[in-house]
Amino acid sequence: MDLRDLRKAPQKPGFLDNQFLIAMPGMKDDRFARTVIYICAHSAEGAMGLIINQVQQMGFPDLLVQLGILKEEETIRLSPGTRDLVVRHGGPVDRSRGFVLHSDDYTVESSMPVSEDVCLTATVDILRAISSGRGPRQALMALGYSGWGAGQLEQEIADNGWLTCPADSGLLFDGDIERKYDRILASIGIDLAHLSHVAGHA
Repeated sequence: MDLRDLRKAPQKPGFLDNQFLIAMPGMKDDRFARTVIYICAHSAEGAMGLIINQVQQMGFPDLLVQLGILKEEETIRLSPGTRDLVVRHGGPVDRSRGFVLHSDDYTVESSMPVSEDVCLTATVDILRAISSGRGPRQALMALGYSGWGAGQLEQEIADNGWLTCPADSGLLFDGDIERKYDRILASIGIDLAHLSHVAGHA
């Protein structure tokens, strides 16, 4: 999937760019149980997003070493904030590919704006910038992504698989990953106990 192709498609009201996609309790796909996905691109051609509340076992310093950006002995020089940056599991598609969601105070030619203050960059340049302290003020690193073909996400929402709400950048970038699902539901006044497992049809 080419992210730029999705972004070139004309945007219409109802598309979910810059929204949280929250898995409903009846989610049939175990890979997405209790997930929150940030939608980066959504058009008539399909959708792409990153799971923001599942963690990879690999730490950020390990990733930098694996990519040849730093030698193992150099990782000790990373600032504490950078050293502790969590690598998320962005989804089941292309799991070796890295994506960084970040604040708009850092952009390169390949950066794709998602909203007025959030960008997506999928090149190694941003990892070098983060490791040397020249990166964005806020950043979220993920390996892999979640993708849907034309009309697929709309159907899953209609089938009561997902709840959607506008994304909050504070909840997007904060480090409290374990409670993110419950906190995002609470932020829109939803009590998990009251969510129906079955879609209602008039």
